[in-house]
Amino acid sequence: MKTFFADEQRKHDPTMFLSSGAQQPNPEKPERVERLLAGAKAAGSEIVRPRDHGLRPIAAVHSPEYIEFLQSIFLRWQRIEGASAEVIPNIHPLARTGRYPASAVGQAGYHMADTACPISADTWGSACWSAWSAVEAAEAVLAGERSAYALCRPPGHHAFADVAGGFCFLNNSAIAAQHLLGHSKRVAILDVDLHHGNGTQGIFYGRSDVLTVSLHADPVRFYPFFWGHADERGEGAGLGYNFNLPLPRKTADAGFLEALEIACGRIEAYAPDAIVVALGLDAFEGDPFGGLSVSTPGFARIGEAIARLGPPAVIVQEGGYLCDELSANLTSFLTGFR
Repeated sequence: MKTFFADEQRKHDPTMFLSSGAQQPNPEKPERVERLLAGAKAAGSEIVRPRDHGLRPIAAVHSPEYIEFLQSIFLRWQRIEGASAEVIPNIHPLARTGRYPASAVGQAGYHMADTACPISADTWGSACWSAWSAVEAAEAVLAGERSAYALCRPPGHHAFADVAGGFCFLNNSAIAAQHLLGHSKRVAILDVDLHHGNGTQGIFYGRSDVLTVSLHADPVRFYPFFWGHADERGEGAGLGYNFNLPLPRKTADAGFLEALEIACGRIEAYAPDAIVVALGLDAFEGDPFGGLSVSTPGFARIGEAIARLGPPAVIVQEGGYLCDELSANLTSFLTGFR
C-alpha cells in the first residue's frame, strides 16, 4: 500500500485553541506527521509525494466563496489593528441565512465554526497539499490499487462545504469521495474517528450517490455536540443514506467491533464501487481526548473487518493525537487491512 504525503503539510502549526473556555496548546501539531510517517513505514508502505491537482477537486466540494475566504483571510486579518497572530473568530451568526459580511472579522465568524481551526500564513498551502494527498490516493485506487493511504494533515472531516471547524479546513474524505464519483457510480464513506464527521455528513446529507456511515463517541456530551445522533438519516434525496452509530464513552474493542459489524452491513447493502475510510486513531484508549478505549491490536481487527467488505479503499487520515502509541496504532490498522 502506498502512502501519499507532501512536506508542505508540516507548515501549518497552530498555537492554541479554546477547550471548555480555557486556552490550551493546539494538539493538531506537525509532530503528528513524524509519528504517522513512522507508522506507515513500519507497515511496509512506500511514501510517495502527491501531485498538485489544482483547485478543481477542492472546488467540487467547497464553495467558491469559502475558497476565496481561505485564500485571503490571513492577509486581511493582519491589517486589523491589534489582531491576533492567527485568525480566530470571536462572533458567529445565530443563523447563516442573513447577509454576508464584508469585514474580515464577520467572515471569520461566518466561515469558522469554533476556535479549534486558527488560520496562519501557512494554513491554506498545507490544507491544499493535504487535500491533494487524498486526491492522489483516490487516483491510485482508480488506477487499480486495492487500497491507498493518504496521510492528510491537517485533517478534514469537520469541514463543511463552506465552514472550517475542529482542526479542519478542507474536507479531504469528501474530496476523495467526490473524485472517485467521477469514475464510480456509488461511493461509501466509513468514518471511524473518535469524533463524528459532521462536515462530511453535512456535505452529503441531501445526496444518494454517497453513503455516509460514522462510528463515534456519543455527541450528547462530546464534540461536535450538535451532529452525529442516531436519528440523523439524511434528507430529501439523501434520506436513508446517512447512518450514525454513536457509542458510549470508553467503549473498548468488543463494543466498537460490534458496532463496526453493523456499519459494514449497511455498507454491503449499499453495494458501493469504492470506499473512503476516514481513519481516526483518536479512538485509542490512550489518546489525549480520551473518549473511547480501542487498543492497539484492536486497530488491526478494525482494519481486517473493513478490508473484508471487498471494494477498493482510499484510507484518509483524520484524528489521532500525540501519544507514545500513535505510530503503532497506524501500523496495526494498515497491517490488518491487508
